[in-house]
Amino acid sequence: MDKQNQLKYINLLKNELIVALGCTEPIAIAFACAKAKEVICSIPDKIIMRCSGNIIKNAKSVTVPNSNGKQGIEFAAILGAVGGKSELMLEVLSQVNENHLKTAEKLFNNNICSVELIENSRPLEIEAVLFKDKNTVSVKIKDSHTNIVQIEKNGKIIYANESCELNNTQDSCDFLTLEGIYDFTESVDTGEIKEILLRQENINLKISNEGIAGSYGMNVGASILKNFPNSVSIEAKAMAAAGSDARMGGCSLPVVINCGSGNQGITASVPVIVYANQLKAPEELKIRALALSNLVSIYQKKYIGRLSAYCGAVCAACGSGAAIAYLISRNFETVSKTIINTLGNVSGIICDGAKASCAAKIASCVDAAIMACNMAVDNKSFSPGCGIVKDTADKTIQSAGRIGKSGMKQTDTEILHIMLEN
Repeated sequence: MDKQNQLKYINLLKNELIVALGCTEPIAIAFACAKAKEVICSIPDKIIMRCSGNIIKNAKSVTVPNSNGKQGIEFAAILGAVGGKSELMLEVLSQVNENHLKTAEKLFNNNICSVELIENSRPLEIEAVLFKDKNTVSVKIKDSHTNIVQIEKNGKIIYANESCELNNTQDSCDFLTLEGIYDFTESVDTGEIKEILLRQENINLKISNEGIAGSYGMNVGASILKNFPNSVSIEAKAMAAAGSDARMGGCSLPVVINCGSGNQGITASVPVIVYANQLKAPEELKIRALALSNLVSIYQKKYIGRLSAYCGAVCAACGSGAAIAYLISRNFETVSKTIINTLGNVSGIICDGAKASCAAKIASCVDAAIMACNMAVDNKSFSPGCGIVKDTADKTIQSAGRIGKSGMKQTDTEILHIMLEN
């Protein structure tokens, strides 16, 4: 692959593998409120959060970091307005202190924040409206978690940048193919991507270890290690699940995300690292495998979009399974068959928001990806016409993408209705 094309892949990894503290949907809400507070120049008397269904779904039941265990949209919004720093982007709540928390709890108990559903919205859409005395500020975000497209103060637009909207993930990575990803993985000078991927390894392993050691959510990862015989496959899915346990449980450690999701970032990296360590793979090979995993994950989201009813753990586990196959075989066909086998098995697992059970879904998806890899190493893969499976991995990825983006639209609506009944 020539240098110009390699740069596309390198820049994609740089843009997608960024650091975030907490689940990215409540963090995006906190970010919007922090920006609005900076414009209104005071802690608000009232907040209205207008959110798309997928934002509500992913923010309503997850613990907000540095919140003393508080959950939900309202507290994320208030804490962002009180102690958030928008210049920190997806680490907006990393400098929250006890005074901020006390103020936020008081405002929360006074019910200053309400939530409204934006009808017929894009999957990722947020508007934070803050009121203070006679002043009103609105901040709108669309398509990615920190993509501010408009700021309005007292009815006057003071910032607008519709041109920076990401209409969908496909626009930013339309050059991706599996063959191109594999070619990049094999040909890139790992010095060009080493910093990005070793940062992901160090940060994501740290939160996974915290998930094993601490008490978060249902402790899915620790439970797997306790109840199953020790093996590399058990460790791979347990460590990935533990990272999600901690992240969904409000752990104050950051995560390197993938396609806007910390759970996807953990799932695309931690199982690969576990296998690379078990296989005593050289650092260069581990870096190549991590690049492959992350890019395969991103490639699938190209067709699905950042938020949908299709669980992103499937995409990320598919990426990690492909990378494990790469570590074992260094063979394109084995990687392709692993992807086909994974998507032929677990495509269509629903996303019913960010919460404790995400860790269990991650464990199930990683388990399926490892089984898919084992089948592929034995030169076995599901045949074209076996359900959604096509004659190539690329076409099978497109099939899954159609299900996630178009086929599950009504599913997404029903999931939200069921969740709001609770």
